[in-house]
Amino acid sequence: MKAGTPPTVEQLIDIALEEDLGRGDVTTRLCVPPAAESEGRVIAKQNLVVCGLDIFEAVMKRVDHTTVLDIHVEEGAQIESGTLMAVAKGKTASLLMAERVALNFLQRICGTATMTRTFVDAVPNECCVRLVDTRKTTPGMRYLERAAVLVGGGNNHRVDLGGGILIKENHIRAAGSVTAAVTRCKQNGPHPLAVEVEVTNRKELQEALDANADIIMLDNMTNDEMAECVKLVNGKALLEASGGVNLKTVAAIAQTGVDIISVGAFTHSAPSADISFLIE
Repeated sequence: MKAGTPPTVEQLIDIALEEDLGRGDVTTRLCVPPAAESEGRVIAKQNLVVCGLDIFEAVMKRVDHTTVLDIHVEEGAQIESGTLMAVAKGKTASLLMAERVALNFLQRICGTATMTRTFVDAVPNECCVRLVDTRKTTPGMRYLERAAVLVGGGNNHRVDLGGGILIKENHIRAAGSVTAAVTRCKQNGPHPLAVEVEVTNRKELQEALDANADIIMLDNMTNDEMAECVKLVNGKALLEASGGVNLKTVAAIAQTGVDIISVGAFTHSAPSADISFLIE
C-alpha cells in the first residue's frame, strides 16, 4: 500500500480508536507504570500475504506519535507462519492501547490480500484474464480493501457508483430493455466512460452487442454458456463473468475465454489473517 494515509483513512482510524479507546483503557492505567517502555513484536501465525503495515503504524502513531515501527517484511511478500513482521517500540501503555485497533486493520487487510493471491494462483497461467473486485466491501473499508486486492495480485473494478457505467438488472427493468438502457448511456454518458451491461441469456447478449456496449457482464451463466458467448462476441466487446465464482470454479471459468472475472469473495468472504502482537 502507498505510504501515507488519505484523510478518509485517517478518519476511519479515528472512528475505530474512539470506538475502542474513547473512554480510556482502565486496565492499562491500573497495571502499567506511565513511564514504562517496551517492544511489541508483530508475528504472522499463518502463511499470508503482507499488506497494510503502514496502516498498523498509522494507528500506533495516532495513539502516540513517539512510537516507532521497524518493519521486517516487504509489502506483497508471501511469508510463512512464525515470521516476524515488525517491531513496535515505545511507551508500554501506548502500545497496549493501540494494539487491538492496529491489529484489526492489519489482520483484515492481510486477509484480503491473501485471499486475492489464492484466487490469482488458482488461475491457469495460459489464461489471459483479469480478476477484479466488486463494491461488496466492508462499509468504510473500501479504500483499504481495494488496495489489498492490488497487493494480492488482483485488479480493481469501479471504485463507486460514479466511477463507471454498469447497467444491472434493475436498471434494465427501469429503462424497459437492454437496448434502451445501453442506448441512453451511450448517448448521454460522459465520453471517457465505457458502458457495461449485465445480461443473463443469449437474447440479452445480442441486444447488448447491437447497442454497442463496451463491456458485457455474463451473470450466473454456466461455463458452456459463457464459452458460447465468447465465440458469439468474437472480440466485439469485453466479457466479464460474474456469479458463482469461488476457488473451486475460478479456473474453469477462466478457461471459457472471458476477459474479466469479478470476485466478490476478495472482500466479502476473506477471513482475517491470524497475526499476534507480543509485548517484551
